Amino acid sequence: MILDKKLFYIIVNCGLLFLFLSLCSFTPGRDTIPATSTFKFKTIIIDAGHGGKDPGARGSYSNEKTVTLAIAQRLKAAIDSQIISVKTIMTRTDDTFIPLNQRSAIANQSHGNLFISIHCNSSPEGNAAVAHKRKGVLLLVYGFHRLKEQEEAVRENSSIFIEKDYKQNYESYDESDPSNLIILNAYIQKYRKQSILFGDLLNTEFVDTNGRESNGVKEQGVLVLAHSAMPAVLIETGFINNPEEEDYLNSPEGQNEIVQSIIKAINNYRKAIGAL
Repeated sequence: MILDKKLFYIIVNCGLLFLFLSLCSFTPGRDTIPATSTFKFKTIIIDAGHGGKDPGARGSYSNEKTVTLAIAQRLKAAIDSQIISVKTIMTRTDDTFIPLNQRSAIANQSHGNLFISIHCNSSPEGNAAVAHKRKGVLLLVYGFHRLKEQEEAVRENSSIFIEKDYKQNYESYDESDPSNLIILNAYIQKYRKQSILFGDLLNTEFVDTNGRESNGVKEQGVLVLAHSAMPAVLIETGFINNPEEEDYLNSPEGQNEIVQSIIKAINNYRKAIGAL
């Protein structure tokens, strides 16, 4: 029997997907963990956005890569001292450019149970003096691309164009390829609920505990989250091009407040999935 080429292509890729999923050691989803499970929440990946030749968003006197590293370092120190039996891995510890796909590779190779990417937001008007400038936190989880809802994803994904071989490196993220779409969908379906859960818990802490404004929890096609084989959330900690928020993001008080909100959300997340 001669198979249609498209049907053959689908069968082959489904077989590859089955092999891929059977070989990967994913963090189990909450709804797949039996009551007698020995699953332990052991490792948190902390990703300081941008770095090196990629400054990220700019404020009037600071840039995103510097602020995110400062917050990430404070977060690591806080987790190490306040959360027993959980280790932390940073995707970068200094002003170094790390390609987006390498960040998820670091997370996967470290067998992380939660991926937290720290970023600063920026609105289209830049540093221009505009009344009622945007402010507040935003929590992003990975989801399929939705046209007209990708403002933050487009900005965060722009880092790939600094990379020398970005077309080759990100070929596997092309959702027009059925095999890539199958694998990306497997990641999304397995970790979507936990990622949204953690995003919601973060949002509660930022809003109810700290009194911050929030732009909510959104699903967008952010590449740094796409291939992280674990629940993952990107935190836009505030608008760095808003003078009020730039001061907050650069201050020790503001950074510590952000960190403690994340710590509380981590502990609440561990309780929710039965890993505390």
